[in-house]
Amino acid sequence: MLMFQNVYLIFNPVSGQGDPETELAIIRQEIEAETQLSVLTTTKEVDARQLAEEAIAAGADCIIASGGDGTVSTVAGALLETDTALGIVPRGTANAIAAAFGIATDIRTACRTILSGIPRKIDMASCDGKPLILLAGIGLEADVISQANRQLKNKIGTAAYILSAFRQVRELSVFNVELETPDKIIKVEASGITVANVAPATSVLAQGPSDVLPYDGLLDVTIFAPEGTGGAIAASYSLFQSALNKRSTKREDVGYFRCTSLRITTDPVQKIVLDGDIVGETPVDIHCIEKGITLMTPENGNFDPMEKLENLPGLTITYKEQRGSEF
Repeated sequence: MLMFQNVYLIFNPVSGQGDPETELAIIRQEIEAETQLSVLTTTKEVDARQLAEEAIAAGADCIIASGGDGTVSTVAGALLETDTALGIVPRGTANAIAAAFGIATDIRTACRTILSGIPRKIDMASCDGKPLILLAGIGLEADVISQANRQLKNKIGTAAYILSAFRQVRELSVFNVELETPDKIIKVEASGITVANVAPATSVLAQGPSDVLPYDGLLDVTIFAPEGTGGAIAASYSLFQSALNKRSTKREDVGYFRCTSLRITTDPVQKIVLDGDIVGETPVDIHCIEKGITLMTPENGNFDPMEKLENLPGLTITYKEQRGSEF
C-alpha cells in the first residue's frame, strides 16, 4: 500500500562532497517510481524552512530533507506538530541525525526507507526558538564545529572534525556554568556542556547517560570537565565506550542528568552549536517537545522504545562535588 501521495523534496545542492546533479537524479528515480515528487532547491536567498513551509501549504504528506544535519534540522522544525512526515536522504559531511536513527547514507537505501519504512513519533526540542532534533553543544563541542570550516570539510570530509577536536583538546579551556532545570540549579566548572535529544555513538560528548533516547520526553545533559589534555582524551574514550556498551559513564569528571527543560548561563559567554551549525552564544533556553514530529525510520532500525524505557533512570546526577557542583 502506497503510504504517501504528495511528496516534496527539499534539496540542498551545496551539502557533502558528491555531485549534486547525480544525487538528485538518483532520488528522483527512486521516489518518482512510486509516487508524485515535487523538488524544491535551497539557495542563498531561500532557506530550507521557507521551502518546507511552502510544501506544507501545498498539501505535502511527506517532506524529504536531503543535505547535511543543518538542512534536516531546519526542515524538521517546520514540520513540528504537523501531520506531515519527515524523510531523510543524508548527503552531508557528518550525517549524525541519520546515523542516530539507523538511516543509511546510501541514497537508494534511504529512499526505500521513506517509501516503505516505519513512521514513528519522535521528540524534538526548541533551543531559543530554533529546532533541535539532535543536540546542542556549548564550549568544546561548539569550538570543534566552528574550527572545522566548510573549506576544510570539502577537502577531507569527516576528518575535519577529528583534526579540529584534536586541536581543541590540546587547548582545553574551562568556564563557569549554571544549569537551571524545573527542579534545581547546578553550578559547575566545565569544558563542555551537551544537551541531546538523540545522539549516535560518534557524538562522543553527549554520551554521559547510557542511552540518549528520542522518545522519552526528556533532554539528556552531559557535563564534560576533565583536567588537561590527558584527562580529556581519557574522558572522551570513556564516553565513547559508554555509547557502545549502553552503560552510563562512571568517571568523576563527567556528569549527566535528564530533564524536560533547562536554562544555561556561562561565564565567560560561550558559542552554541545546534545540530551541526553555530547559532549564537549563551545564555540559552532549551525545552523538549515530546513526540513533536513523525519520522520515517528503517523497519529494522535501532528504535525499540518499549525495551529501553523500562530501564530509564529518573533525574540522575553524578559529578564530583568538590569541583563546585551544587545539587
